[in-house]
Amino acid sequence: MADRPRMTYLSQNRSVHRVVLSNGMVVIVTENPAADIVAARILVRAGGRYETPKQAGIANLLSAVLTKGTERLSSQDIAEKVESLGANLGSDAASDYCLLGFKAVSADFVDLLTIAAEILRSPTFPEAEVELERRLAIQGIRSMQEQPFTIAYQQLRQALYGSHPYAMSGIGTEETVGQLTRDDLVAFYQHYYRPDQMVVSLAGRLRAEEAIAQVEKAFGDWRSPTDQAVVAQIDASDAPAAEVPDRVITVQDTQQVIVMLGHLAASVHQSDYVPLKLISTYLGNGLSSRLFVELREKRGLAYDVSAIYPTRVDWSHFITYMGTAPENVAIAIDGLRHEVMQVCTQALSAEDLQIAKNKLLGQYALGKQTNGQIAQLLGWYEILGLGPQFDETFQQDVAAVSPETVQAIAQRYLATRPCISLVGPKDAVT
Repeated sequence: MADRPRMTYLSQNRSVHRVVLSNGMVVIVTENPAADIVAARILVRAGGRYETPKQAGIANLLSAVLTKGTERLSSQDIAEKVESLGANLGSDAASDYCLLGFKAVSADFVDLLTIAAEILRSPTFPEAEVELERRLAIQGIRSMQEQPFTIAYQQLRQALYGSHPYAMSGIGTEETVGQLTRDDLVAFYQHYYRPDQMVVSLAGRLRAEEAIAQVEKAFGDWRSPTDQAVVAQIDASDAPAAEVPDRVITVQDTQQVIVMLGHLAASVHQSDYVPLKLISTYLGNGLSSRLFVELREKRGLAYDVSAIYPTRVDWSHFITYMGTAPENVAIAIDGLRHEVMQVCTQALSAEDLQIAKNKLLGQYALGKQTNGQIAQLLGWYEILGLGPQFDETFQQDVAAVSPETVQAIAQRYLATRPCISLVGPKDAVT
């Protein structure tokens, strides 16, 4: 243990340990003995950000097939072993990572870890399972094409991001998913699923030394290829769109129109990230938010209204949106734009800013109550390149933001012309 890079600290009375194994795998263990449960999140730098346009959706499809068989176990064998322990195990894909997670009582932790290691180290991607999951993915894509919000969000991302992978749908398109083969999944897996690109985050009733030893037993002899480096599928040409259109429109026969106003915004690695989180909270988080009160409660313009500012390792995006009646589209656009510009031109009062801080930090605290939430959060911070200590620094940074900083950051990102995305009846959106 002594020769491994290691960090240990206390976070809200929980002992958090971070170790880097000799193969480059990062292990984070949060000792939380309150309940006899252990949750694990094994994250891989292999999400949508790492896809090429021709293979959009491959990370999602791979995640769906990952648990469907290993060199030793069939899909049925895996399901029966997990269910016999009264545990759960599943996989997923996101913009910046892929994930295999499980939850079990403490006594069964080692058994579940062994199964998870086998799934990650020797998946077989059975042809029949690949075909089944591909059909299911295409059905999901067709279903999402009928959802106005999804269409509006997708076309806005495409307009903002240009050739950057964030422009693509996480589940791909019918064309790209339909062309994916088992060989494609194997190649993607072999390139990205390697220990030096993985984070094992554990939380629950376990002792750090013992848990780390078990992870090393399961994964320690796994070595990454030495003849290739892993890089995201991004180069200098994959910057956000140089010229963002004024509007992107999809005509759809709907009873309401989806209106979105979007700007490119800071990544999680920039100091502007925290003020933008507070602006998003102030404008669009909950029934007391500025957009909800002004545009829905006072003016009756919105069926639904909010703001979106996701955490991303590369450029993020800041979006305000509304679902409104077709005859109110112009007024809705003006209303959203007016409320955003108010933050740019007038500093928030100390009271309004403190309310936003309390709301953001309160919801943040509620989002890390269970072992699963803790394991997910700290593993996610590590995969983003922030480290688990970001859990503490984020809260400190939120508390330190001033009204003047909020206004300056709003002016930097939100004062320019937004890209407007509209989905609804032809007479309303054209």
